[in-house]
Amino acid sequence: MPPVLHSGSCVDNSRILIALSEMVRAGGLGSDISDLPVAGAAPEWMSEKAVAIGHYFVSSGVFTVFGVGLPVSGSESFARHIFEEFEAILGGKWAVEPDAGKMAGMIIDHINGKREKLGIGKARERILFDMEMRRNLAV
Repeated sequence: MPPVLHSGSCVDNSRILIALSEMVRAGGLGSDISDLPVAGAAPEWMSEKAVAIGHYFVSSGVFTVFGVGLPVSGSESFARHIFEEFEAILGGKWAVEPDAGKMAGMIIDHINGKREKLGIGKARERILFDMEMRRNLAV
């Protein structure tokens, strides 16, 4: 899978979550979406609908970063809840970072941390399997 998937329009976001669910269901990379080395990002969200979609990602276990502040982060108690406590409850969490470089750094750090936990953070020699090798795989 490529390191970055552009999900396009709003309706495509649910397809990304379906793909992540299938990765977990098929096995081999954790037991929950929150175990996967993935993140969501909306550098310049344009409507409240983006907040709802972002929350769908967070609730599904995905670290999600917005580039513009969330209009729902009002009180200090609520902000602590959505930016810090959600991860323990839902597996995913919110972040806000208007600087694109810092946002990318947060996402890369998150993905690298998840890769490390899964034991896939180290480079390995790639092997191109021929058909006979594929038939002999234990599934």
